[in-house]
Amino acid sequence: MAEEPGTLLYYLKRSTEFLEKKEIPNPRVDAEWILSDLLNLPRIKLYSQFEMPLGQKEIDLYRERIVERSKRKPVAYITGKKGFHKFEYFVTDDVLIPRPETEELVDYLWKRKEELSFVEPNEIQIWDLCSGSGCIGLSLTQLLPSSVVTLSDLSEKAIDVSRRNAEKYNLTEKTNFYVSDLDSSLPKELQFDLIVSNPPYIPESEKPEIMPDVLDYEPHMALFVSDFHLFHKQLLDSIFGRLKPGGKLMLETHPLYSKDLEKMAKTIGFVDTKIILDSSNKERFLFAKKTLE
Repeated sequence: MAEEPGTLLYYLKRSTEFLEKKEIPNPRVDAEWILSDLLNLPRIKLYSQFEMPLGQKEIDLYRERIVERSKRKPVAYITGKKGFHKFEYFVTDDVLIPRPETEELVDYLWKRKEELSFVEPNEIQIWDLCSGSGCIGLSLTQLLPSSVVTLSDLSEKAIDVSRRNAEKYNLTEKTNFYVSDLDSSLPKELQFDLIVSNPPYIPESEKPEIMPDVLDYEPHMALFVSDFHLFHKQLLDSIFGRLKPGGKLMLETHPLYSKDLEKMAKTIGFVDTKIILDSSNKERFLFAKKTLE
């Protein structure tokens, strides 16, 4: 198809070439996502609109956002949103961008909801610990309609983002929010049937290996830990104390430390522990239970 100056296709191609020169991975895909968001069109619809002329305001905004991407700013922070499982959530640079691996955590629990056999199935109490945008807990409470979710995070700004996401899906009446260091700010009597978490788990020693899109833009507090074992011992202690008898835990973790984490969980008192592989065959998740007694 011939490209006419001033058309959607013209600017899409120029933007792709610019990002390619800046060595941005998947430049065409990123250019399309940014343009589809700007025009409020599904990405697939761009292909039927190639000859559409862009107005000057649209051109200026598009150029501005492409320049942001050329500086490695993640597309999700440019558009302010990210698809996750069956949903789409607001994101800012105060929260991690939801990852496909974390979608797998949600999908694992959703597809096995009948097997989880909660003690009180009529109202499942879920705690999303280190909740960030709230994508895990808010997705589960929509996929498990009888559930009530508690979101907690050390960052007040992250909790603000999760409130926006709960409001978007009319979940505020089913959601409790706490700015909390682990469970320190939760009511003492609060207990849960299911606890899920994607906590910080990358050792600070690995920072040099992290791609700049992540290292320069995403919140380090949600990514890195100075002492993996000390932090996760405190995390698992908090979780164990908050689980109801028969309660379940699903935790995302560093594949190189998953076996250490499983041993730690057993020492604390968790049973039926299981390391679960992600779609890349990495030991990404720990599933565990608390005994009924």
